[in-house]
Amino acid sequence: MNSTILNELRRIVGDRYVMSEKEDLIIYASDSTMFDYCPDAVVQPATREEVVAIVKLAARNNIPVTGRGAGTCLSGGAIALKGGIIVDMVRMNRIRSIDAANKVAVVEPGVITFELASQAAKQGLLYPPDPSSWKESTLGGNVAECAGGPKGVKYGITRNFVLSLEVVLPNGQVVETGNAVDGDMCGPDWTMLLTGSEGTLGLITAITLRLVSAPITKKTMLAIYERLEDAAKTVSVTMASGIIPTTLELMDNMAIVATEKALKIGLPVHAGGLLLIEVDGVPSTVEENAKRISEICQECGVMEFKIAQTAAEAEKLWAARRGIAKAFGQIAPCKYAEDATVPRSLVPVLVEKSMEIAKKHNIPILICGHAGDGNMHPTILFDKRDKAAFARAEKALADVHIVTLELGGTLSGEHGIGFAKAPYLRAEVGPVGYKLGQDVKAVIDPENFMNPGKMFNYEGELH
Repeated sequence: MNSTILNELRRIVGDRYVMSEKEDLIIYASDSTMFDYCPDAVVQPATREEVVAIVKLAARNNIPVTGRGAGTCLSGGAIALKGGIIVDMVRMNRIRSIDAANKVAVVEPGVITFELASQAAKQGLLYPPDPSSWKESTLGGNVAECAGGPKGVKYGITRNFVLSLEVVLPNGQVVETGNAVDGDMCGPDWTMLLTGSEGTLGLITAITLRLVSAPITKKTMLAIYERLEDAAKTVSVTMASGIIPTTLELMDNMAIVATEKALKIGLPVHAGGLLLIEVDGVPSTVEENAKRISEICQECGVMEFKIAQTAAEAEKLWAARRGIAKAFGQIAPCKYAEDATVPRSLVPVLVEKSMEIAKKHNIPILICGHAGDGNMHPTILFDKRDKAAFARAEKALADVHIVTLELGGTLSGEHGIGFAKAPYLRAEVGPVGYKLGQDVKAVIDPENFMNPGKMFNYEGELH
């Protein structure tokens, strides 16, 4: 990037908040995928006005702009595919307000998800979206990707909690998409258009979020199975019973063994699968639901059923589930962490089909996920230095996408499309829907400089 542009960026945010040396840029070249695309510069604004100035400068000079939170994205959404400027939101990290009376929080995009949840809890409130990366990921990134998490089965995912956004558009104008009330019906829902748009339509500078009252009590349960199929069956039976658990998480043997090897917390490595189940609410309902879930697990062939007796025991179980993402490296250095989401009743079918795909292509596929809402993560593990294994992984990936769509599911329940899944997007939304997505992008960003090459503007072969 030429010195004139770099000097202008330094004028906007200050010298120390502009990076252009290779050793500084390299850490921004990747996210949580295996792809590497180095930006030409990284800039760290602290205010909306600085973001506006950066976007206007980039627009005048036709320089690509990619927004970035913590870089935990699993679809390549935060990578500078075309080079240009990465706008790192790390300095925009204030919780501006928590209104306990109206159960509303206003935050900047660089706030860590766990930090908002912790501050809300101090006021008897709950911010439910809790992706596995919640201690690292930012709320701006969560909104851009429409992240989910274990609590999605009962409470919903990020989009269910976004009331309004402040966004800098590609032309440098600022739009506020709503207000702090539910039921805003003044025209099209611009908030939902921008939620999950992955920075392709603008950069988020403030977020108004809905909070809920924290539950009075909860119970965390662990169900251990000899066969993964029985664990998957328990999911569909539980969801058909009328009980709405707070969480219903599934792990296969590969996930159990890898996580235990990494964390050494006493997981049952002999098990074919396990479920981590939680219910919350008023004490009488929690007791009743826990009892019925225990009965369902017994009916479905559970080997062992435990209820955490203390908060520390419950947290130990949750450490296992959240530790899966960091345990993949125990098996292979590379992964396709897929995000196949199917109707809840078809979770057992997706599990079975994933196992068949692994066998067909002779490649490990670890199975875990938020089974209660059908959001599963069949994770293909390989070493890309092994060309034969890489080729098998690519074929397995295509088969996972095909099976997901055949089951009436979606390619992404929470990880986004980015460019990793972009080749398959048209297969899900259809040619008319795909063209509509391109048209929306062209209207808002006619020069295609906001996170180019992602989602509907993928430039490779479409499936």
